[in-house]
Amino acid sequence: MDSIVIIPGWRDSPPGHWQSLWADQLPGAVRVQQDDWVAPSRKAWVASITQTILAQQRPVVIAAHSLGCIATAHLPPEAMARIAAALLVAPADPERRGVLNDFAPVPYQPLPFKSIVVASNTDPYCPVRTAGAYARAWGSEFVRLQDAGHINLEAGFGPWPLGLALLQSLIGEASALQHADLAVA
Repeated sequence: MDSIVIIPGWRDSPPGHWQSLWADQLPGAVRVQQDDWVAPSRKAWVASITQTILAQQRPVVIAAHSLGCIATAHLPPEAMARIAAALLVAPADPERRGVLNDFAPVPYQPLPFKSIVVASNTDPYCPVRTAGAYARAWGSEFVRLQDAGHINLEAGFGPWPLGLALLQSLIGEASALQHADLAVA
């Protein structure tokens, strides 16, 4: 089984948020820590995420939220190569918030792994059309939720069964692909 790396967004994910619940519930899940959750630096965030990914013994499946999605798209090739799949939930639009603009421009090239972008038509931090553009550029499957806000605790997303099912589907696909690669080798 792949390692699960949880990448919170701006200001971290509080207790009760689906990411915090998954970090506690999923065996082997590792949560990325940042030195500064409030005034994020792209260089520092990408370095922390890269270090966390490279420290894992197995390929990783990412569960990112908000600015964590954008930071994931900025990862260097050595980190990208270790990612088997990614669930990218409610990506932020760093061009809309001054404190986040160190993460702009957002990379618009295909990600080298299977990914799902989940976004809401009522997200105050990223218009759904922008999230859809990210998904197209990244080569991601796009799941659009209705009236789900920023898909966070404030929007009513503590336990999030649909998100967990999406994550488990990515883990299953990544595992099957690895077994197929081993059988061919």
